[in-house]
Amino acid sequence: MTGTEGRVRGDGAAWSFPARPGSVRGARHAVRDALHSWGIGAEVSGIAVLLVSELVTNSLRYTSGPIGVRLVRPCPDGDGAGPGRGLLVEVSDPLPDPPTERTAGPDDEGGRGLQLVACSARRWGIRRRDSGKTVWFELALPG
Repeated sequence: MTGTEGRVRGDGAAWSFPARPGSVRGARHAVRDALHSWGIGAEVSGIAVLLVSELVTNSLRYTSGPIGVRLVRPCPDGDGAGPGRGLLVEVSDPLPDPPTERTAGPDDEGGRGLQLVACSARRWGIRRRDSGKTVWFELALPG
């Protein structure tokens, strides 16, 4: 993950990636490793990694970076650390324009990222920030 800055704490993790192709792989590895260290199962972890990969790829196409990835896990006592009671995942970039969900044709090579987020996440949305936007999603955790 050369060129990334990150930290993993007990209740969350955050990284900043430069806008270059290798950052997608770096984001996947960072998220997978953090979720594994928290004991989050392969099913949820796999979905989180896929969706982060899609959102970082989308950011990479339209911005010069940096691209932020943040995870917030629920507290061990059952209270959610995020807005709900699941795993909260955020991908941020400096571009203020929100991504648009579109219908990809069967032969299109792109355009499915937000569809995957909408179908896979319990909740999702977009927040504008002073310096860009954040696309977030929440995944249900078993139990």
